[in-house]
Amino acid sequence: MRVAVLGCGTVGAQVVRLLREHGTDLAARAGGPLQLVGVAVRDAAAPRPPWVPTELLTTDAATLVRRADVVVELIGGIEPARTLALAALAGGASVVTGNKALLAAHAAELHGAAAAAGTDLYYEAAVAGAVPVVYALRESMAGDNVTTVLGIVNGTTNFILDEMATRGVGFEEALARAQELGYAEADPTADVDGHDAAAKAAILASLAFHTRVSIDDVPVEGIRAVTAEDIADARAAGYALKLLAVARRGTDGGARGISVRVAPTLLPLTHPLAAVHGAFNAVVVEAAAAGRLMFYGQGAGGAPTASAVLGDVVAAAAHRVHGGNAPRESTYAELPLLSPEQTLVRTQVQLGLADRPGTLAAVAGVYGRHGISIASARQGAAADGTARLTIVSHPASEAAVARAVADLAAEPSVREVRSVRPVEGE
Repeated sequence: MRVAVLGCGTVGAQVVRLLREHGTDLAARAGGPLQLVGVAVRDAAAPRPPWVPTELLTTDAATLVRRADVVVELIGGIEPARTLALAALAGGASVVTGNKALLAAHAAELHGAAAAAGTDLYYEAAVAGAVPVVYALRESMAGDNVTTVLGIVNGTTNFILDEMATRGVGFEEALARAQELGYAEADPTADVDGHDAAAKAAILASLAFHTRVSIDDVPVEGIRAVTAEDIADARAAGYALKLLAVARRGTDGGARGISVRVAPTLLPLTHPLAAVHGAFNAVVVEAAAAGRLMFYGQGAGGAPTASAVLGDVVAAAAHRVHGGNAPRESTYAELPLLSPEQTLVRTQVQLGLADRPGTLAAVAGVYGRHGISIASARQGAAADGTARLTIVSHPASEAAVARAVADLAAEPSVREVRSVRPVEGE
């Protein structure tokens, strides 16, 4: 099987290394030899690890694609990755990709091209690195009905929030530490603003609920506004604050459809995701028959991600040798996205209140007018005439919560709406 690798960055270089070092074992698993026929790069003269054969480097990715049986796309971004992947599929090659942005935007087109050509499209490495959650949702859980997916799917933001929680530092200092250790890029926008997690959330929701979900369907809030004080307050109330990708199917008692979001979210300290530290990823899947399952491991890094890539390469190569295909796109459910009026959420709202009699009653009245039941309320010590009030609600519609927050902001006794956070895991 002729294998072409597009891109030779952190992951691509490790794919090349493992292909060369473990070629005999990989061939035995695939049913035939795996021959690396080329590595497409932007600059063939750029320095690279010693195990990358210089004679296999090429800047002509289009020609390389035509020579391959399995194309490993690790370029990232939309173009030229999309054009090269479609060309590979049209030419009869199978495609293995770790490109979550491409899949979140063009999954339907890529799946359609693979089906038309009778080839494979694999993408385990696109979500959570070495953690095999794509395989689990696409194949292992094909006989079950998934109801909820909760995921810490971005190691950079988890590291930053963990630094803020354990060391009490602010966002900027934690980000600088993440950049120093190589967890965050020089431009961390995609990570800290939640776009990377949103792309992965779209992929997970599509797989879990057999419905096409794109990144444009995922409301996103990043972590730039999170403070060390927010995290300390959350812990004092028994919660951890995590950037969470949440995908949920409407229950039988509610509207038929799905909701997806990415936001800093409160989790009880007893929840398994609350114990995920550093740059690790974890995904909790809840299903009707299997109950709760958790997938945990390294969500980034060259070797861990290359492990997921090569698992897909072996599967695609085995199909070329023995016949068969990867699972096709499953969109039979065609579930609609729930509107804010239909989407139920528990929330924690933090307010700065005038420290005088009657303010709690005024706040409770706002909640009551919008039909939102209060689960708990905790008032902190007053400073400079302002008291802090933290309210956790029972589930209510996102729209009702938004209206209540707007009314709270206009309430004379409320000096500040400090934060509004979803609460999961209760």
